[in-house]
Amino acid sequence: MKVKQTIGVVLILSIVGAASHAQPSKMELLGHWEDTTIEVSTKHGLRFNEVWGLWVNGSEYAVIGSTWGTHFIDITQPDQPREVARIKGAVTRIIHRDYHDYQCYLYAVCDQGRSTLQIMDISVLPDTPIVVYDSPELIMRSHNIFIDTAYGILYALATRDSSNAAYAMGVFDLRQDPTHPVLIGHYNQFGDLHVNHVHDAYVRDGIAYLHCGYDGFAIVDFRDPYQPQAIATLHPSDYPFSGYNHSGWLSDDRRYYFMIDETHGTPIKVLDLTNPSLPTVVALIKANDTVDVSIAHNAMVRGHYLFLSHYYDGLQIFDIRNPREPVHKWYYPTSHIPHARGYAGAWGVYAQLPSGVILVSDMQNGLFVFRGVPDDTAKGVYSCQSKTTSIRTPNASYTPLVRAYYSKGAIYVIANPPDAIPTDGPTQWTLYSIEGRAVGGGKTQLHNGRTVIPIALSRKGIYLIDLLFHTGQRHTQKIAIY
Repeated sequence: MKVKQTIGVVLILSIVGAASHAQPSKMELLGHWEDTTIEVSTKHGLRFNEVWGLWVNGSEYAVIGSTWGTHFIDITQPDQPREVARIKGAVTRIIHRDYHDYQCYLYAVCDQGRSTLQIMDISVLPDTPIVVYDSPELIMRSHNIFIDTAYGILYALATRDSSNAAYAMGVFDLRQDPTHPVLIGHYNQFGDLHVNHVHDAYVRDGIAYLHCGYDGFAIVDFRDPYQPQAIATLHPSDYPFSGYNHSGWLSDDRRYYFMIDETHGTPIKVLDLTNPSLPTVVALIKANDTVDVSIAHNAMVRGHYLFLSHYYDGLQIFDIRNPREPVHKWYYPTSHIPHARGYAGAWGVYAQLPSGVILVSDMQNGLFVFRGVPDDTAKGVYSCQSKTTSIRTPNASYTPLVRAYYSKGAIYVIANPPDAIPTDGPTQWTLYSIEGRAVGGGKTQLHNGRTVIPIALSRKGIYLIDLLFHTGQRHTQKIAIY
């Protein structure tokens, strides 16, 4: 779909100039975390990459990737961030990691080497999350992921599987079992746009906004993921200041989209989606118009504000109550590295936690925690509301009257009274090492509230048994195997 170039040119003069004359205030920094013992990458000289946020059992956590793996930082007291857990990646000394959560699981990917898709049970936080899936079979590498939580669909962008076959985008179903994604399909054709890869995506309620690098941008209806339908496409020649179409975020009211080209000196585009089949550039945003190599990286919208991780310029926040005339409100320089035609400084931003605090990851300097915007009325995203809720069935209840114990080569599971599990049926079980690695699993049949699981392990010690009953009820406990 064509965006009229004459509209874009008029806006360059009026809106970029207006935004540049705004007088932003310095944002209040509440807390900072870094670990200088983590190895620095040879490329870009970074230790850290993406940031994500979690709300688990009443506490808030930042998730930040590093060259080593994934770090969980408790920020419930934002002025005292503290690392409570870390999970090593399948490969280390890398640059790219990415995260998204669904129900009580965190999904992690990496875009270098022979890596894996890791799925971690975060319901046990602040204890170390349990790695329930760690395999390259479906996703060996992926540059980014996004999960449409309303539909339970995971989008893997610029991905490779265990055979090292490369795909522009892979789409996976999480609805039956979030710990075992099911491949729906791979895609690289969206209407009249044929793409080499999809670099990143934003998806809400089945509508995907796909950033396809130098190939352009597409809006695609994935409500039936087996038969997606293109709504609109933008080729690089269809909009002003096009470059490497990188990432973006949708406004809460779905009327505007904020699109970033990761190209030095290019402004952020505000797309009017009043007619979704004809997205129109109605504003341009530049956080720093005094440097011709200023470059944005990632964006997130919460309520009336656009939050940006802006590489060398750090955190940048715009008031978008009138998206056609964004107002530059706050900033914070997470880095003091001089601007260059490279990549350094702020990588990621997260602004969806219930408390309203803002998270930024800096490639060289780690995690920054900022006070939320003063007039924030938006609701946060709740990731995992209770350890007593089934992570596969949101409305299921915990089963306190179940116990499991080991004896003579088997794990015995007993409900007392037997009708604590009201009907007989199949039970999914997973056994984890105390370090959080799945070491066994399968299905067993429950009879009169009882079942026996034969088990043979060469290593004795303390394990964690997780039982998911056919009723949706769940029981998890430590168990000694000797």
